[in-house]
Amino acid sequence: MSYFPAVDKIRYEGPASDSPLAFRHYDANKLVLGKPMREHLRMAVCYWHTFVWPGSDVFGAGTFKRPWQHAGDPMEVAIGKAEAAFEFFSKLGIDYYCFHDTDVAPEGSSLKEYREHFAQMVDHLERHQEETGIKLLWGTANCFSNPRFAAGAASNPNPEVFACAAAQVFSAMNATLRLKGSNYVLWGGREGYETLLNTDLKREREQLGRFMRMVVEHKHKIGFKGDLLIEPKPQEPTKHQYDYDSATVFGFLQQFGLENEIKVNIEANHATLAGHSFHHEIATAVSLGIFGSIDANRGDPQNGWDTDQFPNSVEEMTLATYEILKAGGFSNGGFNFDSKVRRQSLDDIDLFHGHVAAMDVLALALERAAAMVQNDQLQAFKDQRYAGWQQPFGKAVLAGDFSLESLAEHAFTNELNPQAVSGRQEMLENVVNRFIYP
Repeated sequence: MSYFPAVDKIRYEGPASDSPLAFRHYDANKLVLGKPMREHLRMAVCYWHTFVWPGSDVFGAGTFKRPWQHAGDPMEVAIGKAEAAFEFFSKLGIDYYCFHDTDVAPEGSSLKEYREHFAQMVDHLERHQEETGIKLLWGTANCFSNPRFAAGAASNPNPEVFACAAAQVFSAMNATLRLKGSNYVLWGGREGYETLLNTDLKREREQLGRFMRMVVEHKHKIGFKGDLLIEPKPQEPTKHQYDYDSATVFGFLQQFGLENEIKVNIEANHATLAGHSFHHEIATAVSLGIFGSIDANRGDPQNGWDTDQFPNSVEEMTLATYEILKAGGFSNGGFNFDSKVRRQSLDDIDLFHGHVAAMDVLALALERAAAMVQNDQLQAFKDQRYAGWQQPFGKAVLAGDFSLESLAEHAFTNELNPQAVSGRQEMLENVVNRFIYP
């Protein structure tokens, strides 16, 4: 059966098109900086928001009546859901998808049932991938929804819960390897605390470090060649999460000697929850050498929670894509739409509307960012601004040729009195606008 009989394959029609179910800017094979759009963007649909979420929130039950969400044998429902998912991926013309283990398979009443169900569904996913050519961008394990994880997974005070989390991550990593996934993601949904009154911060951090070492060891044991990615988030559902932002994750990785083993998967809405711009988080990760992949979405500026709306700002995505292009582009990562339609967007076709529009936004942002890279006025200004550090004196300071005392003596002896110069912020903002709105 077809789950989306009213929708044909989405096609590129160009900027003049007024069809809401056609691409105006995303031309998959169009060359940008010598590479097809699809290879630059590596866009993915997420399984959880698109095929699992029933439209519920903390104030009300689900509003959706998806044909693949119905009562019945849990495995039959999961098989139908996979059929719906791959029909959607194919008609959308997207190249990748992402999942949690319990998105694709029923958890069951025991770890034994979980393992059996998941293994069966991996068989189905593998078949769908072979038939459609759709690829897995990344897999992960849901170690936050089951009540056993109320106090965390790897950071849980009970070592048996830690072991259950290990069982799921072990299974999800093996599945990701078999499905030829490009990355494996670790999002610590409840790795944090609600109150310090009952929390041993040092112990929980050490537990997390031990868990991540085990994950890295298993990656090398099974020969997984993709990237391991931690996804930063400052809070929600916990009051405070240990993977607060990219800089915090880097400090954690350094503490446990993992900075060359694990990178970050940056989500736009998580960045804003941490008080940062999306641009900031990407630039920070790039500067620290841990940039991996992107969860593309947006939050509502008036709401202090994770609304996971589809990205719709060409300006925001242009600056993000500019940083990614400057860093050499994605190696294994991509743009995963960790985005969901609103509870009042009841029709199945709304899933297409959300993704088509977001894919066009990324395509237009890619073209604008590519133009910025080709005529890199921002980099030219930065080079000029920091030029003193390329001169003999600046190089000597960075090389360690001065102590604090000798550098102070240099300043006194030469009566240094440098003057502030303009940072030209307004000019540079206008430079960016000229690329975004030519």
